[in-house]
Amino acid sequence: MTLAELEIAKAASLAEVAAAADAAAVEALRVKYVGRNGSIPALIKAMKDVPKEERPAFGKAVQAWRAEVETALSSKGFTAAEKAVDADLTMPGRWWGLGVKHPLSRVIEESAAIFARLGFTVADGPELENKFNNFTALNTPAHHPSMDRSDTFWFGEDCLLRTQTSPVQIRAMLANKPPVRIICPGRTYRRDTTDATHSANFHQIEGLYVDTKSVSLADLKSVLAYFAKEMMGDGVTVRFRPHFFPFTEPSVEVDFTCHVCKGKGCNVCKQSGWIEVAGAGMVDPRVFKHVGYDPDAVSGYAFGFGVERIAMIKYGIQDIRWLYENDVRFLDQLA
Repeated sequence: MTLAELEIAKAASLAEVAAAADAAAVEALRVKYVGRNGSIPALIKAMKDVPKEERPAFGKAVQAWRAEVETALSSKGFTAAEKAVDADLTMPGRWWGLGVKHPLSRVIEESAAIFARLGFTVADGPELENKFNNFTALNTPAHHPSMDRSDTFWFGEDCLLRTQTSPVQIRAMLANKPPVRIICPGRTYRRDTTDATHSANFHQIEGLYVDTKSVSLADLKSVLAYFAKEMMGDGVTVRFRPHFFPFTEPSVEVDFTCHVCKGKGCNVCKQSGWIEVAGAGMVDPRVFKHVGYDPDAVSGYAFGFGVERIAMIKYGIQDIRWLYENDVRFLDQLA
């Protein structure tokens, strides 16, 4: 190809690019002229056959052709893309459907609304806690199993992932004088994956009411019974059992009837017909001393329940792990 023929070919190629009507045509011309097997790369490979004295001028002309074609293709491609977008704007959009709240978020928000009607406010705190707030101030003895590294995620001697949201109660009492009426929703951590109702990562909502006037266990029971009715409906049965917790005295366990077997007994409830939902009791006087309250001048109760347990009962979920797998097929059933 002579220099004259090259100029004719260049003019023809630029005219083709200018006439390209859409992105597909632009791409076809890119392949034709500057693609790996295109016309211009072929000319560069054939430079060895050009007379030696003509090679500099011929090579310069080929490179100039390539640059002009690439510039024209780039500009034309942008214009074609704009036209495609403009065309799409005239078409109806795709409907992907509305998302739904995760069942754990729904239980937390509904719980907060129920307790708000009873005068409780929401308090928050860090998930990474110190030993005093998580154990010592809650009257936990040094030999308690929860202090062991096989039960709790420790990071050094005085740093751990909180095993409950009770440290938020301690922080609230340290920062405020009575009365204190709070709930503390949040994520907690324990080394516990023993069955379908336990997970190393789970959520709790704990509550605390402390006042200078007399607060009784009857007040606590009425609050939890009201919560059960508002959250689960009139059909739920609630059971209170004597128990022991280091931070409350007296203490009770609160159970709801099993959602799977309706109280008849199954693997989920370990054949008991009940699922443990909450632990509660009157705040131990030693806890008050740790936060600087006079146990002779104040009284109060505390409670805590698992959000996952409530969600499992409320929505008929048989395995706690389903809540963390992010399977849209499962979540859509709860919409």
